[in-house]
Amino acid sequence: MVLCLILMICAALAVARARFADKQQCVADSKDAARLFESGGFAKEPAANAATPVEIKIVSYNMRWRGGKELDAITKLLRDDTHLGGADVVGLQEADRNRKRSGSVNAARKMAQDLGWNYVWAAPPSDATKQGDREAGEDETGVAILSPHALTDVTRIVLPNPGANCRRRAAVGATVRVGKESVRVYSVHGETRLDVEKKIEQWQAILADTKSHPSARRVVVLGDFNTIMSKDVKAARKVFTDAGFSTPFSDDDITWESFIVGLKLDWVWLRGLDAASHGIATGVTYSDHYPLWLTARL
Repeated sequence: MVLCLILMICAALAVARARFADKQQCVADSKDAARLFESGGFAKEPAANAATPVEIKIVSYNMRWRGGKELDAITKLLRDDTHLGGADVVGLQEADRNRKRSGSVNAARKMAQDLGWNYVWAAPPSDATKQGDREAGEDETGVAILSPHALTDVTRIVLPNPGANCRRRAAVGATVRVGKESVRVYSVHGETRLDVEKKIEQWQAILADTKSHPSARRVVVLGDFNTIMSKDVKAARKVFTDAGFSTPFSDDDITWESFIVGLKLDWVWLRGLDAASHGIATGVTYSDHYPLWLTARL
């Protein structure tokens, strides 16, 4: 009964905020676009005759702006953990860059450097009402892709439909070269406080970008979609299934948990790849989200 009441309250607040968001006047992506993207390479160049693996491992994690010892612990998991370690692709959400709350560290860059991997990172534009206060807005809280493989054809995508207070969200796409094969990967952080129709438009922005890469036979879309309501979950299932994607994760899986409330917010969608094994690392509690992992046959 208590859980139902909490969910009803959350739904009412989300609807109210979504209606408010529709009436806002928000600034467009600005000259800061170049500043809100970066990439770097710390991986060794692959041998010219490097073999193509039979399977690849993929991890998605909304790390909730971790820094300090917690960031180091997450990096260690990505190196050594049975399920999360040794991935070919890691998609991160809420990765801070030089914000006080996370120790003024460039999280994606530090993790890539410590792992000896490559990375790309992108953030949305500043909230229109908070442009003078970087610590208050979404500016420099971004999404990232980390990989021991080469990353090319990188795209920063500012998702349509701002949330309340003109809060913007972003995605980043890159082509990952694994042996002689290529996989197009997107790390996505969708907005929470939107009607489901507006959330669908955010997901469709990702699908639209995949059409800009027609030669990419293998595509992965992962991240925090913020599907807080049952209708959001069902909509995500339909949008991506209709676009030829599949996922081994159930609509009932809990990927975010706080007190007694558990929700399905995070996804990993595959096209041109078949999942071999998968899981949710519920023992990893550095964030309010759990990491998702899977292996997929090339």
